[in-house]
Amino acid sequence: MKNLLNYYLLILTPIGLMIWLLKSDSINSWGFVGLMFFYSFIYRTYIDGKRLADKNIIAKKDIWKMMIPGSHTKYFKELYFK
Repeated sequence: MKNLLNYYLLILTPIGLMIWLLKSDSINSWGFVGLMFFYSFIYRTYIDGKRLADKNIIAKKDIWKMMIPGSHTKYFKELYFK
């Protein structure tokens, strides 16, 4: 996942989908909150770690360390701009 456009699509599409599901009354507010927690803690951790591992910045076995608060800020430039 070295392509920046693919990365942005992968991180923004689920948010749009969750908002659409909420607006179309397919899920209630508790379901939305649950999906947001899943997105924040599991999905984004994996996607950000995968991007960094593909760019050889971290090892694949260290993807789980992206769950540590503040670890995204350490790699902010590599994640969002390069």
